[in-house]
Formats: sequence, C-alpha cells, structure tokens
Amino acid sequence: MNQSPAFQHSEPETLPTAIQHAEIICVGTELLLGDILNSNAQFLARELASLGIAHYYQTVVGDNPARIQQAVLTAAERFASPHGAVTAPTPAAGSVSQLLLFTGGLGPTPDDLTLETLADLFGAPLVEHPDLVADIEAKFTARGRVMPPSNRKQALLPEGATVLPNPQGTAPGIIWSPRPGLTLMTFPGVPREMQAMWKETAVPYLRAQGWVTTTIVSRMLRFWGISESALAEQVAAYLSQGNPTVAPYASKGEAKLRISAQADSTAAALAKIEPVEAGIRALVGDDCYGTDDDSLAAVVGRLLRLRQHTVAVAESCTGGGLGQLLTNVAGSSAYFYGGVIAYDNRVKVNLLKVDAAVLEQEGAVSAIVAEQMASGVKTLLQTDWALSITGIAGPDGGSETKPVGLVYIGLATPEGDVLTYKHEFSGYRGRDWVRQLSALSALDALRRNLL
Repeated sequence: MNQSPAFQHSEPETLPTAIQHAEIICVGTELLLGDILNSNAQFLARELASLGIAHYYQTVVGDNPARIQQAVLTAAERFASPHGAVTAPTPAAGSVSQLLLFTGGLGPTPDDLTLETLADLFGAPLVEHPDLVADIEAKFTARGRVMPPSNRKQALLPEGATVLPNPQGTAPGIIWSPRPGLTLMTFPGVPREMQAMWKETAVPYLRAQGWVTTTIVSRMLRFWGISESALAEQVAAYLSQGNPTVAPYASKGEAKLRISAQADSTAAALAKIEPVEAGIRALVGDDCYGTDDDSLAAVVGRLLRLRQHTVAVAESCTGGGLGQLLTNVAGSSAYFYGGVIAYDNRVKVNLLKVDAAVLEQEGAVSAIVAEQMASGVKTLLQTDWALSITGIAGPDGGSETKPVGLVYIGLATPEGDVLTYKHEFSGYRGRDWVRQLSALSALDALRRNLL
C-alpha cells in the first residue's frame, strides 16, 4: 500500500486527557451488502451513551484500503462546534481527545486489512509481538487444533500501539494514539468477541486513563394501552427538563419513555432518575407495565406466580402466538397450563363448547364467542384464568361491519366472570401486526386484572 501524505509518523505523544467525542467506523463489505446486521454499531452507541461520551457519526466501509483510509481521514478531521458547524483545528497534545472505534477487519484472511491500513496511513511499521503469537497458538491448542500460519498475521500491530486483549478470540485489538488529539481502538467484527473486549478491557482502560469521568444511566419505562402522543401530553412537564432528560418513543403498539441522568457515578445517576420515575408513574398509573427489558409476558408471569394462579389460552386468529409469548418466559410452566388453537369453528364447538347456534348467528368474530372460548378453555384445562382471542387478521375476510383488524379478547376470571374487550386495530400493517397487537393486548388485559 502507498503511504498517505496526510500523516507523518512520529513517536507517540502524551495521550489526551479527556474524550470530547467518539466516532464508530465499521469495516466489512458484508455490512454494505446487507448480509449481516450491524449490531456492533448499536452496541457501541449505547455503551458510549452510558459513559457520557458524545457520539455524532457512524461510518460503514468495505474491505478496501483506500476507502478505509478516506473514512479515517474524514473522521479524524471532523470536530463539531457547539453550533453544529464543522471545523478542523489542529489540537495541541493532550488537549482534545477524539476517539475512533473500529470493528471488523482483524482476522487472518487477506481481506482483513484494518490494522495494516491504519499503520500505512499513519506511517508506522507493523511489528510482530511474540507474546501474541504464543497466545494465539495456545488458544488453538486449547481447542485441539494447530494454528494455521495465516493466523500469525494477527500478531502484527502498528509500532507504538498498545495491545487491547481479546479474551474470547484470536484477534487482539489495539489502543493507539498516532497523533496528538486522536486515539484509535480496534475490535474484531464478531459481536461476542467485540462486546467482551469492550466491557472487560476497553472500558477499564478508558476509566484508568481518566478519560471517562461521568456516567449516563438510562431507564426505559414501558407502556401499553396509551399512545405515544397521549403519554407525551400527560408527562409534558418532564419532557422539557435537563438532567435527567425524558424522551418518548413508540414501537409496535407500545409507548416508551427513556429517562437518562448524567452523574459522577451510577448510584448518583440512579438517585436522579428515581424521583422522576416515581412522578411519571403517579401520573400514568397502570398504563406503565414495566421497565428496561421487561415484557408483558414476563410481567404477567410474575403476577401469576405471586398469586399462585394459573392461566390457559384459546386462540383463533393469533394461531398460537399468545401461547408462544407466555412460553418465551423461562419457568412459565409454573403457571401456564396450555392452550387450544381453535382456528376452525368445529374446534370451537367440539373442544371449547362454543354454542353452534351462537356461531351461526353472531359469527366467530364476536364478543360472545370470545367469552365462550375463554370460559371453555378455563373449564377444559382447569385454570384460574383463561384468555381467548378471535378476530380478522386480514388481508382478506373483512366486511363493512367487521373490518380487518377487528379483534375480540375474552378473559375468564377466578370468580367465574368472563370479561370481553373489543379492539379495532386501524391502519392495517399486515397479518403479523394484527396478530401481535392482539396477543399483547390480551396479556395486558390479564395484567390489569391481576393488579
């Protein structure tokens, strides 16, 4: 490769004392072709946010030395001013730290070019590290294999770079400050290896250098049964405050609020979040079903366990989707007995004891059929609670009186009552959309009654 005239190699300068902003550069032609999902960028973006490191740009570039170098040149000269203008100052040593994070291109094959390209760009020779060769050989031996000669390439690092250990794979990364104000970190493209390196070696290094002095902690509040706009109106007073910040989101029928606080420690950030969360919960009540990684099925499962209650399901249009959500939760066998997929009316009549005359008169998609389905499966499987779903998932089968998206949910209670809920999911987005909203709405109905 031809050395770029943009940078001349010099001995490493004093490393910068603080990170002002970071950029992510993901290397791999397979990313550009869409063959794999770029989960590495998502992971690093979240991690940077949690560390309070500003992050304004991401780049995906193929396995091409010239284009990789151009991506680095563009990123290295880009500094965002408070007003959004872009300038390219020459930082003094130790004054500005721009962090470039690379994923991919650290393997042993000829198209793995990240370190070679960076070394060429900054005019640094590649130096073999005998300790890395020994480490790679040992990892192959532990797997009962002999290291191929091509893997020796992974022990070649730019002169002056610090090794970023890879606890799970053979490709080490580097931490390198090839010029004042710029620091590079490289990671393999394998998500499992990259995430382990980031958490176990990179973050501790950043903290040890004093480059990360604050942390940002976020808590996601999750809501069902309220739209994003209605939720935003209820909590409007919180949306304009500074630290913590509150931001609304919506996804697949669910509304969310992300509360983010910046502080010197995780504990201090959580202390800022807690009164805001409490205030929001007081405003919205039972519409908030959980936080962070909670799912409606998991929350329902906890409530059922708490009461030592059981549940069964009878499904028509969802075709088993409700049962799948319930059984996605580990340990659900403690409270979920099973279900009946009553897609054909004969199953509704023969197994769930739905009145054939009612089916003929009201149709399968009706409140009374949902009621009888729930009651029937509760009796059949001898549970405390039972849920039923019947509806029109489309795209065909709708009418003027019963349009696509019309769904009835039945809920049989321990007291012997049967409640029904009517939903009209407008703005049709496909069968899966109707089925998913139906199953989640059924879980939410059970959740609210368990509360």
